[in-house]
Amino acid sequence: MPLAITIDGRPSTEADATVSVLDRGFLFGDSVFEVVRTYGGVPFAGREHLERLARSCEGLGIVVPVSLDALEREIADTIARSGEPECYVRIVITRGRGPLNIDPAPAKHPLRVVIAAPLSPWPEGLHTRGVEVATVRVERATDHTRAAGAKVSAYVANMLALSTARERGAYEAMMVGAGGEISEGTTSNVFVVTAGEVRTPPLSMGILGGITRRYVLRAADDLGVPWRETVLFPRDLERADEAFLTSSLREVVPIVGVDGVRIGEGRPGPITARLLERYRELVRAHCDG
Repeated sequence: MPLAITIDGRPSTEADATVSVLDRGFLFGDSVFEVVRTYGGVPFAGREHLERLARSCEGLGIVVPVSLDALEREIADTIARSGEPECYVRIVITRGRGPLNIDPAPAKHPLRVVIAAPLSPWPEGLHTRGVEVATVRVERATDHTRAAGAKVSAYVANMLALSTARERGAYEAMMVGAGGEISEGTTSNVFVVTAGEVRTPPLSMGILGGITRRYVLRAADDLGVPWRETVLFPRDLERADEAFLTSSLREVVPIVGVDGVRIGEGRPGPITARLLERYRELVRAHCDG
């Protein structure tokens, strides 16, 4: 199925969609983005994603070029044109065109792009068997800057970390900072379960405030499962009873091993399963409402 694309409010096809070679998103990765999943054609937590997009723009000093209401309408139109009830929707805002130098000031007209693509099927056994992860040392481009926690398009560090993890036979990389602490996955948040308590790294570490992360913590509250934010290290994963990662496209994915060390019994745990079930209930309530 062809992609459905909208650029600055104008419907496009994959064949005719173009962005200037002088766009700073192309030249310098000077852009932010969001990824939204649809269920039955309805974006889950769409407004929350757009509010985070606006915060990411603020972190980079990019002006959101239209109202969030207008952007919501462009997204809905793009999804409708895709003809796909289950979509991967990517929204990108770049700083726009500018001269061939790093100074962002001359770029005055941000560019916005919405892409709706069919949702790719999950790998077999993703939620029933779980995945292995690998820890990888990473220094992210936005660490210790005012853009920390923003969802920026400059993903080179994340891509290299994922490549390293895949070379080691793992599904996802857990990014480890200079102090040995785990921050997040390359496209996911991470959680461990120890003695019945869910733990996850705090947003104060500059990690992405995942929308799925937020709803999983809400699910934990609904189920009476205790949770707290705390700094995690690789040994915490190794010694956990359960672990899982979260993302918009994959929901809640059990982690059954890290760096070749089995986690718990080496299979998805009961708290992870309960949280996934409750998360899906929250999704259905949102999208059916």
